[in-house]
Amino acid sequence: MMEKKIVSKFFFPLYSILSTILVCLMPSQIYSSTLGNDIHALREIKRAIDPNSVNPSSYLNSWDFTVDPCESIGSQFLGILCNLPLDNSSSRVTEVDLDGMDYEGFLTPAIGNLTELTVLNLNNNKFRGPLPQTISKLRKLTRLTMSQNFLTGSIPQGIIELKQLQYLDVSGNRLSGQIPTDITALRSLKYLSLSNNVFAGRIPNLTGLWQLNTLDLSVNQFYGDLPNLPVSLRNMNFHHNILSGPLTPLKGLIHLKLLDVSDNRLSGAINRDVLSLRKVVHLNASFNRFTTLEVINYSIQGPRLQVLEAQGNHLRGHLPVNLVTFMNLTTINLANNQFSGVIPKEYGTKLHNLWTRLFLDHNFLTGNLPSEFAHAKNIRGSLANNCLKCPTNVPLCHGGQRPATATECIGQHIL
Repeated sequence: MMEKKIVSKFFFPLYSILSTILVCLMPSQIYSSTLGNDIHALREIKRAIDPNSVNPSSYLNSWDFTVDPCESIGSQFLGILCNLPLDNSSSRVTEVDLDGMDYEGFLTPAIGNLTELTVLNLNNNKFRGPLPQTISKLRKLTRLTMSQNFLTGSIPQGIIELKQLQYLDVSGNRLSGQIPTDITALRSLKYLSLSNNVFAGRIPNLTGLWQLNTLDLSVNQFYGDLPNLPVSLRNMNFHHNILSGPLTPLKGLIHLKLLDVSDNRLSGAINRDVLSLRKVVHLNASFNRFTTLEVINYSIQGPRLQVLEAQGNHLRGHLPVNLVTFMNLTTINLANNQFSGVIPKEYGTKLHNLWTRLFLDHNFLTGNLPSEFAHAKNIRGSLANNCLKCPTNVPLCHGGQRPATATECIGQHIL
């Protein structure tokens, strides 16, 4: 009997110790759920959208709040991503990426509660009203895209608090006002598109956005001179504004590849500094008030320019012979200007070599065509409405010439 008591006395402590060791060795299970503020924000986002605009197959229709957003599986809460905490803390929503399904509604201020958000994409819907001021609370945002909606009002001043923002696209809305002068506080910004809105005013000095690669301010109402811009720019689109003055501020943009300043009121020269930018592939300066096209000889290590568009200006004088020294040039549009004199014979050799599009129509060119023009087969373009001796069997001559008795043509022939 005594022996049994001794065994029992040692058995229970040993059992307790072994149990404790086993519990410690077992992997702990983490039970976390979405933070209440995040769930509330998601509810408010959905509540601010007209339910009649929510398609049964849309992401928003999968937001079923009977389950936890961050623990949902399968086809629940589509368009939502969360972080995965390594402790017992709550999960947080990090991405809201709605599908473009024409949701109609407003952006709720509650969106500012999603303070761990890094991506917010609401493109291609029908959101209307202003951008909520609470967006300034989303300090971890790296990507903010709200293009192709019906948003109104101005850019919230608090947007400058989004120091980690790299990509900002609010194009295709009805936003107005000016660009905040301290937008250069967004030092991480690489892509900025404000195009197709009704922004106005002068464009501020943007050199502080030193990492910016793409800047699209097209189809707005910006006026005044071209601003100072960051050297890092690779794509610049200022098409369809009311900008004036010279191209001088662009001469230092050594990384620029795409440059579109068409449909403004820019004047002076399309100067050699801009045409000498070695990395520019496409230059569009059409529909401005330029009077001079400065082209120097680029036969040695010339620019990479492939497309030159300068139609609809007031360019005058003879066609620049040095265009043939651009070794990569394939498309030239100098239509609707005031060029005069003969077509350089050097242009003829390019038609069989590299040029595929040549538009010289609606000028005051005179004389005979270089002989190669008559045999050019793979060239698209036009020589119509000049004062040329242009054979009707040459495709580029289709459309006819100005009457030989026209005052403009008589004056050119006298010259």
